Amino acid sequence: MTRLLGSLLLLAAGAITVGAAPPAPQDAGQRTATPLGRVVPAPASVQPGGAPYRITRDTRIRVDDNREVRRVGTYLADILRPSTGYRLPLTAHGRGGVRLRLAEGPFGAEGYRLHSGADGVTLTARTPAGLFHGVQTLRQLLPAAVEKNRVQPGPWQIAGGTVQDTPRYPYRGAMLDVSRHFFTVDQVERYIDELALYKINALHLHLSDDQGWRIAVDSWPRLATYGGSTQVGGGPGGHYTKADYREIVRYAASRYLEVVPEIDMPGHTNAALASYAQLNCDGTAPPLYTGTEVGFSSLCANKPVTYHFADDVIRELAALTPGRYLHIGGDEAHSTSHADYVTFMDRVQPIVARYGKKVIGWHQLTGATPAKGAVAQYWGLDDTDPAEKAQVVKAAQHGTGLILSPADRLYLDMKYTADTPLGQDWAGLVEVRRAYDWDPGAYLPGAPASAVRGVEAPLWTETIRTSADIDHMAFPRLPGAAELGWSPAATHDWSAYRTRLAAQAPRWDALGIGYYRSPQVPWPTGS
Repeated sequence: MTRLLGSLLLLAAGAITVGAAPPAPQDAGQRTATPLGRVVPAPASVQPGGAPYRITRDTRIRVDDNREVRRVGTYLADILRPSTGYRLPLTAHGRGGVRLRLAEGPFGAEGYRLHSGADGVTLTARTPAGLFHGVQTLRQLLPAAVEKNRVQPGPWQIAGGTVQDTPRYPYRGAMLDVSRHFFTVDQVERYIDELALYKINALHLHLSDDQGWRIAVDSWPRLATYGGSTQVGGGPGGHYTKADYREIVRYAASRYLEVVPEIDMPGHTNAALASYAQLNCDGTAPPLYTGTEVGFSSLCANKPVTYHFADDVIRELAALTPGRYLHIGGDEAHSTSHADYVTFMDRVQPIVARYGKKVIGWHQLTGATPAKGAVAQYWGLDDTDPAEKAQVVKAAQHGTGLILSPADRLYLDMKYTADTPLGQDWAGLVEVRRAYDWDPGAYLPGAPASAVRGVEAPLWTETIRTSADIDHMAFPRLPGAAELGWSPAATHDWSAYRTRLAAQAPRWDALGIGYYRSPQVPWPTGS
């Protein structure tokens, strides 16, 4: 596993302190400390002031006598040691240094406070997730060279002052489509590390589609072995064993991300239909599909076997997934009549509840009857038919939650410009400013603010084949999506954001993250 975002160990509830050391003299050529507010996502509150703290060979990482806090401290040390060359021992005693501690306070489930001064840095949070997010801020306050695997010259200063931070929305997600093109466990974990750096807390895995079924199901084994044997363009495809999937879930949890698995139904199901003839209305299995058209496949809503299939798949997947949600798709079911669609959703949503999960569906779910507690993921455009938007708003007014993923804003597979070699343009061209410059709280007028759970940036993979492809399409737009989900609306300002975003480039270089050099962003010379 590449050392993308360091060995992001569980930043269990608490604060971190690094060993005391006097501030470094201001030599000519010494780097100045990164201002506290120059991080992404923008913090809720920044109060600069006082002398910076300097990490030196005498620095210690002080942790509570708590297993999870020690794991976070070890993670932090593993990030800092290769580039600084310092030992950075963990200790539960002493003063100064970098301290990680758990405490009650106005932090919520994911917030934290970072205080830095000449004698040390203290991270405080109520939960391990809050400490973990605070560590990501601490990383961005150190020079980008801290991410490298070899000893760098330093100095390693953290500006003086206090950051107090909590997220705007509880759900801040990214979706990776592993069905159109298959990605290995290592590749998924690499992406998880990239997401964690920007405080994203949900990984939505699109596990089934017309081109491939990617998760082993014991009761229907041909779904994976046959339905997963190809991909767009006819490559070999692949699938995750249950052990593979558990490893992804474990790794995501260590970065405080919840995995949201999706089995897309009743459309986008050709891989399943090809695997089992009895799932087809006419009892005849179609051939495997390696193209990119949509809307031609459908499960048979009037056959009892359809619901035995759905029950088995949901039961096995729910048992593997500790998170709250299971995504049942529901988009582009053009080959399913409206009546059959409603019948299908009425039958399948209670199955999800039976196995202890909450339903997420694409926003077409609101054309049926969303179950109590269901969440609709909106993927329409700014100019989507007002009647369709009204349907989503009406559902939100009646208690359906919303995740916002407008395709002409947050779809990471949309081309930046007409010349972008990867991606598609059916939703338009999405440059960095367009992806960032909108307000989730006001995007669907009439939807209650309380209905908006957050945002998600999907990456569909019809043209995406490698981790380098993922990086190029996700960066620099992904950090903007993360900021929309985390930062207070009052901090939203394109002019200020583009400057903070530009400062991320040396860090991406150090981490080996390739990115699109948008002309809208004032990238530093030489990055």
